[in-house]
Amino acid sequence: MANLGKAVRRAVYPGSFDPPTMGHVDVIARAARLFDELIVAVAVNAEKKPLFSLQERVEMMQECCRSMPNVRVMPLEGLLARFAQEVGACAIVRGLRAVSDFEYEFQMASMNHQLAPAVDTCFLMTHQQYAFLSSSIVKEVARLGGDVSQLVPPNVHRRLQQKFAVPTAGENR
Repeated sequence: MANLGKAVRRAVYPGSFDPPTMGHVDVIARAARLFDELIVAVAVNAEKKPLFSLQERVEMMQECCRSMPNVRVMPLEGLLARFAQEVGACAIVRGLRAVSDFEYEFQMASMNHQLAPAVDTCFLMTHQQYAFLSSSIVKEVARLGGDVSQLVPPNVHRRLQQKFAVPTAGENR
């Protein structure tokens, strides 16, 4: 059905995605069904020391979203509220894993509303199977040699294996 002169309902789903997990992909797929266009904003967080560069995270996320035609991946540096306004978003999508996430997310939503009153925040609960999942946990388990293949998309799993590969005798890293 054609979008006959109707404004595009665009949302932004921000995150550091270091690395992207199946929980992130789940939220993206569900948000993509709710909006005409979803921009996955891969953010720089000065408070964190990422395992993957911004470019690597953008590339991983682009591959994760390849099958979703209304999803675009963009880097995000600076204020999320300003970015949302610049791209013409009507909403910011945030995933909630547990009640413990809510207080922080509520504060962020309130600040974003203060900065960009026309941009609403939508919270999507993650599916129960991903409620425990975070990028930090995935990195730690992968770093220690655990199997994270069911927790991240295949392209991310390959990159994690490369990052944490232990060189064999005589092999240089």
